[in-house]
Amino acid sequence: MIGKLSQEVLEAILETMPIEFSVVDAEDRVLAWNKPTTRIFKRPEGVLGKEVANCHPKKSLAKVEKILKEMKEGKREKARFWIDLPLGPHQEKQKVLIEYYALKDKEGKYLGCLEVSQNIAELQAIRGEKRLLD
Repeated sequence: MIGKLSQEVLEAILETMPIEFSVVDAEDRVLAWNKPTTRIFKRPEGVLGKEVANCHPKKSLAKVEKILKEMKEGKREKARFWIDLPLGPHQEKQKVLIEYYALKDKEGKYLGCLEVSQNIAELQAIRGEKRLLD
């Protein structure tokens, strides 16, 4: 990154981005997440510092663990998948994109994983062009 951001500006950016994220360290412990009140996938504060296994349903846990293992071994840099979830006041099915990214230092040492989720239903509806300020 070029430049420096104050903690206040960084937090504002992380809460403003149209994505939610979670970060786990190299030992698969939960370090942080954004959007605590509006998340698609809610997390209780009690999981901070605990194994990421505490944040995933049993049916997907083995897959998450496999992704993290492959990232640690350097066999995988990212994983992308999408699911349909009932969201919003009417609980209509909407497409949610979920991506995992290996976090590495400048020397390539594995630091952990960034999990990014986003409701992409509005993006899927985009057609044609819309120019700036149109």
